[in-house]
Amino acid sequence: MTTLDREQPRATDGAPGDGAARPLPLMLAVPAAVLAGVALLLAFPPYGWWPLAPVGVALLAAAVHRRRLRAGAGLGFLTGVALFASLLEWTNLHTGYLPWALLSLLQAAYLALLGAATAWVSPLADRHRAAWPLLTGVLWVGQEALRDRTPFGGFPWGRLAFSQDTSPLLKLAALGGAPLVTFAVAVAGGLLVTAAWRDWRHTPGQWRPVAGLTAALVALLAAGAAVPTGVRGAGGTVTVAIVQGNVPRLGLDFNAQRQAVLNNHVDATLDLARRVAEGGQDRPDVVVWPENSSDIDPLRNPGAGERISQAADAIGAPILVGAVLVGPGRGEVRNAGLLWRPGTGPDLDQVYTKRHPVPFAEYVPLRSIARKVSSQVDRVRSDFVPGDRPGVLDTGPAVLGDVICFEVAYDGVVRDTVTGGAQLLVVQTNNATFDVAEARQQLAMVRLRAVEHGRAALMASTVGVSGFVSPDGRVDGATGFNTAAVVVRQMELGDGRTPATTAGVWPEVALTALAVAALTGAAVLRRRRREAAPG
Repeated sequence: MTTLDREQPRATDGAPGDGAARPLPLMLAVPAAVLAGVALLLAFPPYGWWPLAPVGVALLAAAVHRRRLRAGAGLGFLTGVALFASLLEWTNLHTGYLPWALLSLLQAAYLALLGAATAWVSPLADRHRAAWPLLTGVLWVGQEALRDRTPFGGFPWGRLAFSQDTSPLLKLAALGGAPLVTFAVAVAGGLLVTAAWRDWRHTPGQWRPVAGLTAALVALLAAGAAVPTGVRGAGGTVTVAIVQGNVPRLGLDFNAQRQAVLNNHVDATLDLARRVAEGGQDRPDVVVWPENSSDIDPLRNPGAGERISQAADAIGAPILVGAVLVGPGRGEVRNAGLLWRPGTGPDLDQVYTKRHPVPFAEYVPLRSIARKVSSQVDRVRSDFVPGDRPGVLDTGPAVLGDVICFEVAYDGVVRDTVTGGAQLLVVQTNNATFDVAEARQQLAMVRLRAVEHGRAALMASTVGVSGFVSPDGRVDGATGFNTAAVVVRQMELGDGRTPATTAGVWPEVALTALAVAALTGAAVLRRRRREAAPG
């Protein structure tokens, strides 16, 4: 007998139409848990089969229902490994297998907690069948709230909301941000498992509740599609150019040729200036270069500064440069968005320093301990220090809300730029150390942020994928991967706040509080059943 077999509860209080209250047989539960992870994976870019996200949620819920905590955790962990080992595969392209394995296992551990929590609330789901979808929804939100913040600031990659970039549910982001979209996806999965979990051998009357649950699912999708997006315009438009200069070669050593990367972006901007002078292209009001477009500190290196000034003067527009700046302390650097104006050069009043550096990639916490696990940590020679202000940059023609790379995954970092006055969202990123799957996953996040805050947005990458996003989440001018490109578009400036911007973190707080209440309610119900049991 296996450990999971021993963990199956011996409950006898059946739900109506279910026969004895037993969990799914183990020979079905294990494959269901693995298939749940695969279905969730396929919902994300580059696959983008978003309807499979609720299917994955339903499969996991079915696998762990009525199991004990240890069995629920084990099955949840299987789902997590099946999801994250493939979803985060791009992390092992240039750093080896150990960091990828550790990160994947860590993320899978949160789904293990979710599996245990879902198993724990099984008595509530059985007693109040109509509440099962809601229980599923709040537990997923609670799991993501924890994973997004722990450890070392969390890692929100793989949230259910980020799989819905082409789904009708995406528009719900305008009401409650990513947590509400995750909740809706998980509720949809809960509706599926509630409809399917019944004794199909007894057919009389079975289709009535199934029809009702199906109608609820259709209503949920229709409600999402009906949500209005965008906010009132700020009274104008701005022409923006994205410069994707590309790198000499992909990989961790892309910055070994830092001058070549800078030259690529300068030369591409000079070529754009020639086309403008010849009348073949409208002059942009703002030019955006990606993260790491100048890994040579242009404030300390006169040659780098001269090259950027050459580009800004030629195009006649301010350039938002992704730069690595040395300091402020010894052995410290900053990952920054630096505004470079034509004629005057760097505007030191308009600098954004990345607020959420990536642990073990841009800085190494507990370095002496981490070195014992992997010598790869010594690739990070200098620790990036975080900034202390939101990325609100006034270019003149427009106020930009700048976030850098993975920061787009963090709700508060993006929201702070909008509440600070941003009229246009900008994501500067460097995907040269990853692949096209990672880039497309990141662009899906930009689409959600545009809808969430009612702002046009753009993503500028060194190697792709770059592109523009309208406030309703549509993508325009997307570039290829590992190629040089320049894309120019006119973008509407946004003003005002969506309900999601106004509410901030409170929808997530409320849904997480309901998850805690559900866990507490299940504990009370379990205790009462033990007290009422004979003997």
